[in-house]
Amino acid sequence: MSDDRDIQLEAEKQGVFLTTMQRFYNWGRRSSVWPLSFGLACCAIEMMATGLARFDLARFGAEMFRASPRQADLMIVAGTVTKKMAPQVVRLYNQMPEPRYVISMGACATSGGPFRDGYNVLRGIDLLIPVDVYIPGCPPRPEALLHALMTLQKQIDAQRLNRVRWYGKREAKEYPVPAFGKHGLEIDGKLVDPVGGLPLISPYTSPTHGEMRSGEIEHPELVRHFPIMDETVELESPNKAKGVAPEIRHNDLKRPAVEVDHARDEQR
Repeated sequence: MSDDRDIQLEAEKQGVFLTTMQRFYNWGRRSSVWPLSFGLACCAIEMMATGLARFDLARFGAEMFRASPRQADLMIVAGTVTKKMAPQVVRLYNQMPEPRYVISMGACATSGGPFRDGYNVLRGIDLLIPVDVYIPGCPPRPEALLHALMTLQKQIDAQRLNRVRWYGKREAKEYPVPAFGKHGLEIDGKLVDPVGGLPLISPYTSPTHGEMRSGEIEHPELVRHFPIMDETVELESPNKAKGVAPEIRHNDLKRPAVEVDHARDEQR
């Protein structure tokens, strides 16, 4: 291996560059990753800062944030993914041409973060699409996003042309777009992530591990109860509900009024 490396370096001194078709393909893709221009929450502010001159994202060939998914091959899921927004994220991912990559930026996109127990927050975008690189933090700094991009480039360098799907004759893979139904996210009419409950599906493995369901469902033995999710409150449509939750009906959400003793204040 070292002899081949020496021969290559010696040839480059003479103006002759040696490479393989696989390395050439991988070099082209790793050096021109174009992210999709969209953000979900506060992590998107850090993502935008990464694209400015201070952090020089252009040195990785990734400074071209594209407004159309048809022209992008990297989705940076930056911020909290609500169950109402999740169908749009999956739909954008399906519209991106292959090869395509996903970076889950921040604790919220990875696992729900501080809103993990929120009644309407997705517990990780990998429940719906496969993720290549995860970034911890809340929110992660631009340096962390640069490190994730370099990690993704290393993964691209390790890919083999005869094993990846997009260079073969196999068709592009689309992931089912969930619908925000009456009781939560549904796929093909089946409830997969109820509002106020735990997800009933397992996350996808990374593309390097097959892009398949891991089969590990999070705490299926636990039964969760959200007082605000009363059966009398049901959705007539995605934007309209009927009924009143018991907390609101009994006025439990308001604090008792504080009586001010003005006489005591005057004596002071």
